[in-house]
Amino acid sequence: MAKKVKKRAPDFTLLLSTLLLVFIGIIMVFSSSWPEGIKTFNDGYHFLKKQLFAAGLGLIALLFFMNFDYRRLKKLSWFVYVISILSGLLIFTSLGVTKKGARRWVNLGFTTFMPSDIIKLGSIIFLAAQLSKKQDKIKDFGKGLLPTIAVVGISCGMVYLQKDLSTTVTLGGTLISMLFVAGMKLSHMFVLMAMAGLGLFKAITDEDNLYRMKRVTSFLDPFADKSDTGWQAVQSLYALGSGGLFGLGLGKSRQKFFYIPEPHNDFIFAIIGEELGFLGALTVIMLFFLLIWRGIRIALNVEDLFGCLLATGIIALITIQSLIHIGVVTSSIPPTGIPLPFVSYGGTSLILYMSAIGILLNISRYVSTDGS
Repeated sequence: MAKKVKKRAPDFTLLLSTLLLVFIGIIMVFSSSWPEGIKTFNDGYHFLKKQLFAAGLGLIALLFFMNFDYRRLKKLSWFVYVISILSGLLIFTSLGVTKKGARRWVNLGFTTFMPSDIIKLGSIIFLAAQLSKKQDKIKDFGKGLLPTIAVVGISCGMVYLQKDLSTTVTLGGTLISMLFVAGMKLSHMFVLMAMAGLGLFKAITDEDNLYRMKRVTSFLDPFADKSDTGWQAVQSLYALGSGGLFGLGLGKSRQKFFYIPEPHNDFIFAIIGEELGFLGALTVIMLFFLLIWRGIRIALNVEDLFGCLLATGIIALITIQSLIHIGVVTSSIPPTGIPLPFVSYGGTSLILYMSAIGILLNISRYVSTDGS
């Protein structure tokens, strides 16, 4: 019997898990940023107010894209991609802002934003559109795969120029996941992954960026140099360890008092573990599992190839970035700076991820009625 496809209500489970993560994020940003807000801005509510504003804009964006036919994005993919790349080029102009040795922000006067977040979503939309048009050519290296590899290279290269290796890896892994789902040959995928591995090795061992190599060596034994290169990992482990099963209590973190760098951003999961304990951290992880599972179901059940690849890209991005953040906080991988989607402080990131969920919710309205 043929599947019946018609517009229906969006995936409620996906929406609920997203809103719960955003809600938890707002609370934890407030708790973890209080000391920094008092010290830097003489206002403990500074980061909370900005995060609430971003969450409000993100909710508007989510509702807009939830009701915006995702198939129209296919026609707009070139425009979206060009805009995202141009936003990345802005960091090399007078609008670019350097913080902590990295030029990753653009200052528009009334606000600042990170172009890398826009590039991530723009690249996913554009690659999904290109792959859906070349469905029968993806196994052909010259006609199908090579042009799409160029998209991956341009997008990742633009982010890498911002000295943001972790986001480069996240985006690269996301786009390769889309290529795999689109049907690329396994032999081509292994070659591509080998090239990516060599590029990563070169980036880490580059003499101009020795701090990356120090992070890798400190990861092997962070306690060997816990006052310098191993500081981040050691303090993060202290936070998680002191939280125990039930945590110290909301707002009672000790490590957020300038022991852990960026406690409201790159290490927010450590503060969650410290204040809410293992059960609180597990709750956040389970919400991500729920969100990712619903996203996979949507990708599997939508009949439109563009919708399938778009959903795949969005879920792959959220999955990879979440895994890297939690891996860093638990000292499972070398320390690097990357926020936890929906939870960490950051206006651009929150708005873009909520927009992506809005697109995913719209795709869920077109899945087959016997799908999920």
